[in-house]
Amino acid sequence: MGLDVCVVVRYRKAVTYGMHALLGALQAAQVDCEVRYGTTPEETAALISASAADRVLVLWSFYSPDAEAMAAELAAVRAAGGGDALHIAGGVHATAEPQHVLDSGWDLAAIGEGESTIVALVTALREGTPLTQVPGLALKDDDGIALRTRPAPQLPLDAFPSFPAERGRFGPIEITRGCRYTCRFCQTPFMFGGQFRHRSVGSVRAHVREMVAHGLRDVRFITPTSLSYGSPGPDPDLDAVEELLAGVKEELPPHGRVFFGSFPSEVRPEHVTPEAMRLLKRYVANDNIIIGAQSGSDRVLAASGRGHGAGPVRDAVRIAVEHGFRPNVDFIFGMPGEDGTDQAASLTLAAELASLGARIHTHTFMPLPGTPWRDAEPAFIPLETMRELDRLAQRGDAYGHWRKQAEHSARLAETAKAYPRRTRRRRA
Repeated sequence: MGLDVCVVVRYRKAVTYGMHALLGALQAAQVDCEVRYGTTPEETAALISASAADRVLVLWSFYSPDAEAMAAELAAVRAAGGGDALHIAGGVHATAEPQHVLDSGWDLAAIGEGESTIVALVTALREGTPLTQVPGLALKDDDGIALRTRPAPQLPLDAFPSFPAERGRFGPIEITRGCRYTCRFCQTPFMFGGQFRHRSVGSVRAHVREMVAHGLRDVRFITPTSLSYGSPGPDPDLDAVEELLAGVKEELPPHGRVFFGSFPSEVRPEHVTPEAMRLLKRYVANDNIIIGAQSGSDRVLAASGRGHGAGPVRDAVRIAVEHGFRPNVDFIFGMPGEDGTDQAASLTLAAELASLGARIHTHTFMPLPGTPWRDAEPAFIPLETMRELDRLAQRGDAYGHWRKQAEHSARLAETAKAYPRRTRRRRA
């Protein structure tokens, strides 16, 4: 029978989608374990202390800007009685910075896609086999250096569900993983690969049937670029998109709703065409779409590897508005090498897009681990640029947490200095 294993999830709103994927993998693999959800550090510690299982595994996941706060939470959980458990951190930060994660107090770091790793890890704990045989892990050796096991495989999305329906947990359906647009500031392609992997329409429809059976009526999707669904390359395959949306609508009751191209996904500006917008209008319930602009400077866009200039952003907003969508347009200020002329171009474009009916979602560049710009110096954002962003927000034309992101940016830069890229790596 093996040992009893209790999985305690540090269940935070910011990372529910990723946790659902892990629990869905355990469900699909029929791994026998108890699962509990800690919605606060205190509840997490209490669940660990109360468990009668032979082994307790605590799942943590967080984005790089949250790493410092989560390390403090981990220390609090351990101090409150959660120290006997095995604590593992996964996600983009753990993948890019396993040494930092281990030095911050976690027993294990999960590297890469977590579904195969969580199945193998819980199975190893049940059977008492060495954790060095589990793929996709980093753990400290006797010298305190992160020792990596063999890489976890990247499987087709159909191999695992997006959420554990049998446990009553639901969320958006992940339809695409990986991204061929290797933007230098983005972690997604460097964790999941530089090619698209799409979930089949049949698998998506099965997800929707599960949702409907549990009384749910709204369907949303996780994808780095919505209109790339079904396509292996840069050009949209609108026939594939329509097959997806039509299939989902067929599974929904008459009052069911499909949200596509809005949160938690986006649309690339060059994919916004009249034909694409007419297609969306036939199927979707959302009245807004998210468009990634990132800058109004062609020079900065080229340096960041975006693959488009400012012109397609302007065209995309016009087309979206003409077809009844309100665009929410992402801009990042302070990207490496950005100067006053570049920032002025972004502010000018942002104001123009707002006059057309768009809302501007403002961000500050953060040197995210695992990206080509991990060690890049953020550009200085002068006071006048900050004031103009504030004026846009006061008029209701902009929103975002760019000031908080500026604080995160400084902390990430310090971590990058403390953990140089060439930190020694060893294999198990």
